Amino acid sequence: MSKKHKNKVNVKNSGYSHYGASRLKPSVSGWNASSKSPHEDISDNLELLRERSRDLYAGGGPLGRGAIDRVVLNSVGPGLILNCRIPAEVLGLTEDEAEEWEHNTEREFAFWAESKDCDITRSLNFYELQNLAFKSVLLNGDALVMLPMRRTKNFLYDLRVALIEGDRLRTPPIKSFGALIDEGVEFDSDGKPIAYHITNRHPYSEITSQPMLKYIRVPAFGSATGRRNVLHLLPRERIGQHRGVPFLAPVIETLKQLGRYSDAELMAAVIGGIFAIFFTHKADDESVSDMLGEESLADALEMQKEQEAKIEEWKADIMNTDPKRDMFGSIGILPDGFKPASISPARPNSAFDAFVTSLVRQVGSALGVPAEVLFLNFESSYSASRGALLEAWKLFNYWRKWWIDNFCQPIYEEWLQEAVLKGRVNAPGFFDDPMIRYAYSWADWTGPSQGQLDPVAEVKAAVLRVENGFSTRQRETAELTGGDWELNHRQRIKEETMRREAGFTNTPGDEIKESEGKSVEGNKSE
Repeated sequence: MSKKHKNKVNVKNSGYSHYGASRLKPSVSGWNASSKSPHEDISDNLELLRERSRDLYAGGGPLGRGAIDRVVLNSVGPGLILNCRIPAEVLGLTEDEAEEWEHNTEREFAFWAESKDCDITRSLNFYELQNLAFKSVLLNGDALVMLPMRRTKNFLYDLRVALIEGDRLRTPPIKSFGALIDEGVEFDSDGKPIAYHITNRHPYSEITSQPMLKYIRVPAFGSATGRRNVLHLLPRERIGQHRGVPFLAPVIETLKQLGRYSDAELMAAVIGGIFAIFFTHKADDESVSDMLGEESLADALEMQKEQEAKIEEWKADIMNTDPKRDMFGSIGILPDGFKPASISPARPNSAFDAFVTSLVRQVGSALGVPAEVLFLNFESSYSASRGALLEAWKLFNYWRKWWIDNFCQPIYEEWLQEAVLKGRVNAPGFFDDPMIRYAYSWADWTGPSQGQLDPVAEVKAAVLRVENGFSTRQRETAELTGGDWELNHRQRIKEETMRREAGFTNTPGDEIKESEGKSVEGNKSE
């Protein structure tokens, strides 16, 4: 070996080992983090995460409930509404024929969706089911949906929606040899779910006279049709993940500690609101020495009784005051050796609001919901408040798109197949060509709108986007009001026709413009 290589130092540390992966720096040497597969990191901890997430939502941390409700209210709200948007040219239809098909399909779907018979329990309609299922996903990490067929008298459709809480998806105590099961999800060597092991009831229910707990293996897909038997509503954060993580999981500890701090400050303020006076007494040195010396216990008790009698006499004198002078207060004379003293708890804490706000900003950053939205308090400038809303709506729109793809659209496609089979919806070639079936399934889903901090400015911006081709009337209507431009357009035609028939020659907008124009001309002439 050459002299050059003999003197060369073998450096093992490089790159991240000097920084985030360092084992020598004091700032990170005690950081003993460990991570394994999604099963060990997520599935093994899921039950405890669910319990703590539910506790925060139930009241263990007010911000926990607020964060989930903000996302549910803005992403899904009262339920997303179907708007069919089929490509007429692909299906060989004219625009009028496509429009008629869309309106008919929307009416048929509304008949099914607005009825509580669409729910397997006949308790909720489709829009209420959306709200409940989405909330369950955020609260528990995941949920299951099954789509059985049940015939009901005087109801046109047999498709039903059955929601199943994630607790019922569990690995059976006895499983088949060689089966790969991750907390109830059975998968193959490719990681594809092939079956779900679901209990016949909630495993922790204590209602009497319930059936014995059983595990039912439900194939993920039908063997004959390939139909998806189970919709597993599972937001994923890691590759190979089979169970979900509650929405509040990253901030559970912070929210719990923040709740405890708020409770402690509230209790301190309540105690501080109770005005209390303590009486201090300077003991007689001689009597104390006697009590501690040769004086008998009986003499000591007698002395104590004398002191108590003096206090009772003083209290009676204070309380027995003349009502006419009560409005001016009472003045009493304390026994010899007593003097009053009060304490100030210094509550409410003047730094409480700033401290809580700082922590909530960190929580909001982790969840993607700005602190202003979590607090429902907008005290900053218009630009800052609008910026907070825009950032929040990026999250809400993400969740809405995810919900459409994983819940609304799959269920609509199942319903549409039944509607075509029953002849309620005419769709030639629907079962002959998968592309034709895909084209007939095109749809938009609209929900709660973002709202406006300055409606006039934002409507003007929407008009400019439409006039310059950056957007459409349909999209702007949905984003501004959550409505449907086509429905609005048909209604406006009806209203304007009625106005003209009644003798009104101008629309309300024209009348406003004319009045504004006259006022401008009058100002110029002056």
